[in-house]
Amino acid sequence: MTAPGERLKVMLLFGGRSAEHDISRATAVAVAKALDPARYEVFPVAITTDGAWLLAGEAKALLEGSRNAMPGAFAVEGVQLDELGALVASPGSGGLGIDVVFPLLHGPYGEDGTVQGLLELADLPYVGSGVLGSAVGMDKVMMKRAFYACGIPQARYLFTRDGMDREWFCDTAEESIGFPCFVKPANMGSSIGISKADDRASLENAVEVAIGFDEWVLVEEAIVGREIEVAVLGDAPAQTSLPGEIAPGSGFLNYEAKYEDDALQLIAPASLSDEAADTVRALAIEAFEACRCEAMARVDFFYEEGGRGFLVNELNTIPGFTSRSMYPRLWEVSGLSYPALLDKLFELAIERHGRRAKRAGRQRSN
Repeated sequence: MTAPGERLKVMLLFGGRSAEHDISRATAVAVAKALDPARYEVFPVAITTDGAWLLAGEAKALLEGSRNAMPGAFAVEGVQLDELGALVASPGSGGLGIDVVFPLLHGPYGEDGTVQGLLELADLPYVGSGVLGSAVGMDKVMMKRAFYACGIPQARYLFTRDGMDREWFCDTAEESIGFPCFVKPANMGSSIGISKADDRASLENAVEVAIGFDEWVLVEEAIVGREIEVAVLGDAPAQTSLPGEIAPGSGFLNYEAKYEDDALQLIAPASLSDEAADTVRALAIEAFEACRCEAMARVDFFYEEGGRGFLVNELNTIPGFTSRSMYPRLWEVSGLSYPALLDKLFELAIERHGRRAKRAGRQRSN
């Protein structure tokens, strides 16, 4: 790692093969702008939609100039990498000497444990949950099973797999979930592939759309209630931010509402009683631990006031870090600035890597 006074070498890994490729590119710019160039040397590495890894020379050049002049999203271009492991090697040996990786990848092939496993094999410290927590946090079916096993309240749901009897599934969903309901691909984020079904015909169409994104599909009851979010940070023990609230401009919180609709309101902190805020923060920790998450997550809830109370919807192990994103905003209102939040995440990544290296050393010696 770095010697006293040296800058920490940070790889920002962005782009990716998922449908959330463009969101990742914008997130990388937001993080790059917030990193103090006196403390961090940033190496942007892009992943194309075809899965090629590139040293993003244009993005690197932008970082070395005026950060305020950076575009809204980094371009995915550069020189192809032949070997990821070379990045951790010392600069004198031909490597970049990377100290820590921040995988700013959303969705499959980045947030689901695949890249995390690759970084483990390359012996690179990285921000966020490990392989298991990332995989469970990405797959909505396994996530809901984890919540159920731990007794965490959630909406009614039903799931199926491509190739199963679709007519039986729609019959069962219509009878046990009812209308309106939401249909989601199990492994996708940013509301991509999600549809609202108000009748049998729209349910069948929504299942067809969702299966176009993932092999597993989830149907959930529609909840009439407030949308509350809590940011989680740290490990053993993890800490929670003040709760926030999302008020979509119209309809449900789809992709356009999240990233393109100016009517979307992100309210931080949310207007909740002290008792309600304490309850949802405690539930956020329970959800975080149920999925074996580490370092960070944003946990999303529905709040049925006067009904079932807080129902966990899902958690996100690599939450958005753009200027519109709730995760950094929640920490800002909780007293932790955006740059300080990034400092903490890098610290957690390096500490975890050190802990695991010690255990791995003991295993080899035995």
